Amino acid sequence: MTLRVAVLVSGRGSNLASLLEHIRKGSVQAKVTLVVSDKPGAEALDSARHHGVPAVVTLAPEPDEKSSSYNDRLLAVLRGDKPDLVVLAGYMRILGKAVVDAFPGRVVNIHPSLLPAFKGLRAVQQALDAGVRFAGCSTHLVTADLDGGPIVLQAAVAVKPDDTHETLSRRILRLEHLLLPRTVQLFCEGRVATADGRAIIAPGPSWLQRTDLDLPSGVLYGHGF
Repeated sequence: MTLRVAVLVSGRGSNLASLLEHIRKGSVQAKVTLVVSDKPGAEALDSARHHGVPAVVTLAPEPDEKSSSYNDRLLAVLRGDKPDLVVLAGYMRILGKAVVDAFPGRVVNIHPSLLPAFKGLRAVQQALDAGVRFAGCSTHLVTADLDGGPIVLQAAVAVKPDDTHETLSRRILRLEHLLLPRTVQLFCEGRVATADGRAIIAPGPSWLQRTDLDLPSGVLYGHGF
């Protein structure tokens, strides 16, 4: 059975576009059935329409709307679609507890740091300011703890002495475009579970063994990739 995926976005949607392209090529056995943006006119909506996503919804917050009310409206949209997995791909709102509880262990976020380091906004700049030698990205299950849910996958690159926010962000974003589709495919294969607050990935095929994927060199891919 093909996994039904709902994606929440706020901006350009490059991670959404990458996921849709991996699905088109057959690397990911899923179908994006719903894309929701809290930002009217977000570029991600155009990408969703271009790829023929059945339901593309703009759900902008109303003036002075409380977050609880907004999340109730979002939950109604999601329940109407009945996704197997909810993916946050550059979604800039904090997901409410009611939404997370409605899809336990089935909400995934992509974050541009090697969690648990550098949670929240401006993660790449946080890494540069800290002087770390390696930086990267993580996918994790969403919980009430902001960017603190069980980590599913990670990938890292060495930080160069002359790296700027722009150059490092560009290299990390390329990793995000691989890590998010790979994570969705792990769910398609039924290989993600949780135990003792950790995400456990069951043994199975690795994307590192594939020759049809453009994997950048010099990258440290974590367990499960």
